[in-house]
Amino acid sequence: MKNIRNFCIIAHIDHGKSTLADRMLEITGTIEARKMKEQALDSMELERERGITIKMTPVRMVYHPQLKIENSKLKISDSGYILNLIDTPGHIDFSYEVSRALKAVEGAVLLVDATQGVQAQTLSVLAMARAQGLVIIPALSKCDSPLARVPEVKAEIISLLGCRDEEIIQTSGKTGDGVEKLLLDIVEKIPAPDAATDEPLQALVFDFKYSSHRGIIVFARIMKGEVGARENLIFRGAEQKFVALEVGIFKPDEEAKKSLKAGETGYIVTGIKTPGIVSVGDTIGKEKEVALPLPGYSMPKPVVWASVFPEDQGELVALRQALAKLKLTDSSLFYEEESSGVLGKGFRCGFLGMLHLEIITERLKREFNLTLIITQPSITYDLEYKNGKKEKIFSPAFFPEDGLIEKIEEPWVSVNIIAPSQYVGGLLPLLYEYEAEIVSTDSFGLLESAQANKTNIHALMPLRELMRGFFDKLKSVSQGYASLSYEEAGMREANVTKLCVLVNGDEEPSLSRVVSKRIVEREAESIVEKLKNLLPRQMFELKIQGKALGRVISSRTISAFRKDVTQHMYGGDITRKMKLREKQKKGKKKMKERGKISIPQDVFIKIMRPD
Repeated sequence: MKNIRNFCIIAHIDHGKSTLADRMLEITGTIEARKMKEQALDSMELERERGITIKMTPVRMVYHPQLKIENSKLKISDSGYILNLIDTPGHIDFSYEVSRALKAVEGAVLLVDATQGVQAQTLSVLAMARAQGLVIIPALSKCDSPLARVPEVKAEIISLLGCRDEEIIQTSGKTGDGVEKLLLDIVEKIPAPDAATDEPLQALVFDFKYSSHRGIIVFARIMKGEVGARENLIFRGAEQKFVALEVGIFKPDEEAKKSLKAGETGYIVTGIKTPGIVSVGDTIGKEKEVALPLPGYSMPKPVVWASVFPEDQGELVALRQALAKLKLTDSSLFYEEESSGVLGKGFRCGFLGMLHLEIITERLKREFNLTLIITQPSITYDLEYKNGKKEKIFSPAFFPEDGLIEKIEEPWVSVNIIAPSQYVGGLLPLLYEYEAEIVSTDSFGLLESAQANKTNIHALMPLRELMRGFFDKLKSVSQGYASLSYEEAGMREANVTKLCVLVNGDEEPSLSRVVSKRIVEREAESIVEKLKNLLPRQMFELKIQGKALGRVISSRTISAFRKDVTQHMYGGDITRKMKLREKQKKGKKKMKERGKISIPQDVFIKIMRPD
């Protein structure tokens, strides 16, 4: 156990984490050169296409330090060192999963892009790593790039960690420079796991995947004890018993072993094929042993809600099956069936954030060949009625009238924005527009160069406003230099109302939305104007209205098709023409009373898109 090192890599999206892992796999000989490919640990097509890590991937490497490296205080082990790397996602949507992965290691490499510097999501994960008491090894990536700002970015890391300049390792995932030195630092500085094999089994689940033949395969770090194949095990949190069909390690492909001991990272084949049982953070123990579950476990809570409908209602069963299969590999996905008058039957789905929503819907389209309609994302509101009843509202369509509500509470988030100091002047009015409360602003970067000085803005804002296109506006104002991270900050009283859209006097539930009372008139004008331009004309006059706060606050009228019913007539008394026009008028009135407008699907899809 003394020659085991468990570590992960902390980095912002697109800072070169997976490429650095590739070079480590090459140097340690874990993957043969002829089988090597870019982003070797990113198995999903979507990950490789976007260059981001979505699913955690563990790998076991055996490293033999090169004796030619000077100034090393390490006593070289003849048998080499076992390095267990967990390649974690960089996006804040997966912060809970990352926190469980951090619990499974003793150290972390803080990787910062030399061309971009410290970013907001790096700070949030770094704070978690420090809270876990992990050893932090700072490193720079992309140092060979002509755009690299090595001295400035080093200054940012020094002001962040309080480390020395020589402790920051300069690497290049492209050429492999500095990776050998980084591996040696991992062996020297990260401690071996302190665990006992003679104690009751405690294995931390930090991820899992699904196999149609073998069921759910959990990725686990053995904290205490030992586990072997064919043993009777139990998930302490879910209280589900199962038999370990196989145990083994990742190299990076699965390699079966007789057992996994304390301090090791590997996989356990459960044979479970039921969704909702296995979840990240649960503890595996032996059925007959008495042991407490590891702390920190919680069920994932959806933050963002959206409805998913098949474009063709004949694909509803296929969509249900696809969601069930994704649930087997992603315990944080929530879904339930619902019905819409316009779009038919579909599913109300809960996600960890906007990126999670985007990934799940993209996988549904690619992996299951489904054509989908996704409604506008919304959040959960806690309502207290005047009669004392309390209720959670997941959909704007079920939001009650203002007169019935005593109090509304909505989720707020704590936001960190890191941007070059010259853009702060433009960011402050943007934060005010999106109802943010600025808590503090801190500068870091020790050099006098204007590029090196960055400002970290810490603010509180409603999650509702964060979802209202805030990230796009942030990138626009900062010319792409600002980065954003956020975490939950509890519930607060909300000053919001339901905005209804009436078409020909009938409310259209699928177009309802919950908006701030401060901007309700602007939002009403916007959606009514959009509908006026998109809805086809009818044989009768069509009125579109936006209603909120108990009154109609915006209105547009689409004129009817006109037909001259007297064109065939000539001469004669004027009363003949008046008679025909009056008959046409009564006919249009009757048509308007009886006719129900069906909004075409393509109109609905265009309404969902941002301007």
